[in-house]
Amino acid sequence: MTNAERRARKAALEAAIEQQRLDLLVESEHWHQAARPLEAGWQSLQRYRLPAVGGGALLLFWSLRHPAAAKRLARRSLFVAVTARRLKRLQRFLPLP
Repeated sequence: MTNAERRARKAALEAAIEQQRLDLLVESEHWHQAARPLEAGWQSLQRYRLPAVGGGALLLFWSLRHPAAAKRLARRSLFVAVTARRLKRLQRFLPLP
């Protein structure tokens, strides 16, 4: 392989690498554009992280001090959730006003 061939091969490889870098930059920008709504949603959830942890701690403390009331509240909450889910499913079959 002569020096001219090596230089030509090196130039071709450098051009291919440069093209790959450009493609990577373009695809990276597309990926950031696609992920932007997810990032915004995650940031909004992070805003409420501390109040959620504090509320959960208070609820846990209350449920430890009042276990019977906590069980009753849990049963009622479960009943409401299941009823709401069934009504939502039923709404598909019966158009409610």
